[in-house]
Amino acid sequence: MAQIFVAASANDLPDVPNYNVCPTVQVATVTTGENGRSYRPMRWGFIPHWYQKPNGGPLLINARAETIAEKPAFRSACRERRCIIPAAGFYEWTRLKDGTKLPWYIQRSDGAPIAFGAIWQDWGDVGATAAIVTTSANEAMGEIHHRIPVILEQDQWALWLGEEGKGAAELMHATDEDTLSFHRVDPAVNSNRARGPELIDPLDI
Repeated sequence: MAQIFVAASANDLPDVPNYNVCPTVQVATVTTGENGRSYRPMRWGFIPHWYQKPNGGPLLINARAETIAEKPAFRSACRERRCIIPAAGFYEWTRLKDGTKLPWYIQRSDGAPIAFGAIWQDWGDVGATAAIVTTSANEAMGEIHHRIPVILEQDQWALWLGEEGKGAAELMHATDEDTLSFHRVDPAVNSNRARGPELIDPLDI
């Protein structure tokens, strides 16, 4: 990942692979600064500066693109501290009328890593914390869920990170219909204790 993103890698990155990344754990991110790009860990779960403790308010794992520039928790980070969170794929759930949650595994159709658009902020002893930016789903993904993470193409990374000036707001939209493919997976992934590559195997239904 460090080579793909042309970033200097930190020494304390989270262990991989992790097939069930849950909120509040450390994830690898890409940021940029005076010395170039860094591949570094952050806590998944953005902590606004006014929280008195890490759980001093709602757990902010996502930030809505439609309101990110106005929300007090996110507006400064949206302008000044954007990052990228790479992943092989992600899960989303279809919720049935009886409350049952059916998990899906989503990945890029071309097999490349997914690059989530995200924002970050330092908070006390916790260090850097991040939230993934989401937007309205495209038609294909809308069959599963009405929201989708902002997914960046390689030629958009520099603009998102602020290396090419302003204009990142133009990237906060759903990806093209054919960018992603998805399949049902075993409900075992609904437990945060579940581990192993079998979690992303297609479910025989």
